Order: sequence, then C-alpha cells, then structure tokens
Amino acid sequence: MKRLLKYAAGLLGALLLLLGGPLLLAASSSLEVAESWRTASRESAGIAPRPEQVEEAIVQVYGARAWSWRGYFAVHTWIATKEQGADYYQVHEVTGWRTYVVNSRPGDPDRHWYGARPELYADIRGEKAAALIPQIYQAVENYPYPTQYEAWPGPNSNTFVAWVIRETPDFDVALPSHAIGKDYLGDRLIAPSPGGAGYQLSLGGYFGVLAGVREGLEVNILGLSLGINPMALGIKLPGIGELALLDTNPMPEETAR
Repeated sequence: MKRLLKYAAGLLGALLLLLGGPLLLAASSSLEVAESWRTASRESAGIAPRPEQVEEAIVQVYGARAWSWRGYFAVHTWIATKEQGADYYQVHEVTGWRTYVVNSRPGDPDRHWYGARPELYADIRGEKAAALIPQIYQAVENYPYPTQYEAWPGPNSNTFVAWVIRETPDFDVALPSHAIGKDYLGDRLIAPSPGGAGYQLSLGGYFGVLAGVREGLEVNILGLSLGINPMALGIKLPGIGELALLDTNPMPEETAR
C-alpha cells in the first residue's frame, strides 16, 4: 500500500510539474484571447523597422502565443526576411488550414498572431543577414513536410522554423522551450540543436533531450519541455517557457532585450 501511495504521489507530482504552467496561465487569465479568429488583431506590433527606411538586409525570428486554449501550452513561430535594398519583408511560416502548409509571402513581419502580441527571438542584420537569406529560401523550398500538419507533436509551424534554422549554416537561433513541435525530427533520432553548438535526441517529438550552448539543457516529455539554461541564467517551465536574465540569441544593440 505504501509503495502504491508512493507511486501515486510521484505521478501526481509529475503531472503538476508538466501541467502547472498551463493551468496557472488558464486560471490567471494572463493571456488575452480574442473571442473569434475572424475579429482577432493581425495588426503590426511596431517591432520591426519599416523596410523602406532601412537599406540593410534583415532576418528575424518571431513567436506568439498559439490561438485559443493552445496558447496555454505553446507558441507559434515564424521567420521574416528582408533583402538588402528591398522595400518589403517576406514572411515564412506554416499554417495548418491549407493543403500546402508552407506559406511564404510579403507582409508585416511582426503582426499579431490572432490577438497575441509577437515576441522577437532573434534579429540579424547586414552582411550576415544578406548571406543567410538565399540559404533560408532554399531551406524553405526543401522543407520535407509541405503537405503535412499535426499540432502535436508535429510536424507543425515550429517544426518548420526549427528545420529551416538547422538547414541554414550559421543561422543559430535557440527557439523557446514551449515551441511545441520544434523537437519533431521525423524519422531521425538525433539532430543538431537549432541554437548550434549542441545536439538533441527525440523519439517522434514525444520524448527527448536537448543540450546546447544557447538552449542549455531541455527534457521533453510528451512535447512539454523543462530545463535550465546556465548561459542565460534561466529556467524552462512547461507552458511558461524560459524565465531568464540574459538572452543568448543574436540581437543588434538597439533591439536587445
């Protein structure tokens, strides 16, 4: 009986650890959820510079809370590019309501994601951005799941962004731990971490572990990640993401968090 109670207590503790963050977000109503996706804001958040006012090339990675109750668990991520001298941004993302899920189009890079304000994860400019952009285009074209979408455990929007980052040399960006789907590797078991200088092991996106210089250490259980990031002086909690004092991703001084 004591052993049974011990196992039950351990199971309850594990569930609280995994679901505590999402439950806290749901109970606190700290996330603004629009009543309808039809009326939810898709306006620019004013984070990115106006393309016609900036000559240099720009590569940015954004994310925002997923739509509806999914936002208690995860974020939706995307990539924006602006070629040198261009007067527009190109937005690259995956959405689940199309037959061909990959969507690359001109548009505002920092639009709200159906009411959720975006967060800038990385901002690369100048010569490095100019060198990355053609390789990003090629990686987008080579995405291996152009007609497949599964919100959990993947392939989804975060799988796409992680794929493009991994397939583009020197495009080293650590995605947030609550970008569910970033750890989906398809038939592979091991892959480089998106942040570079690290590796991850994943069992279909359901279970896995990641260790990298930018990401720190993450353990993935049923798509929910927890861990620590010594370089950023942070901890990672399911649903909440990373609580850190420093940012390990590339940022120009004027936009550094």
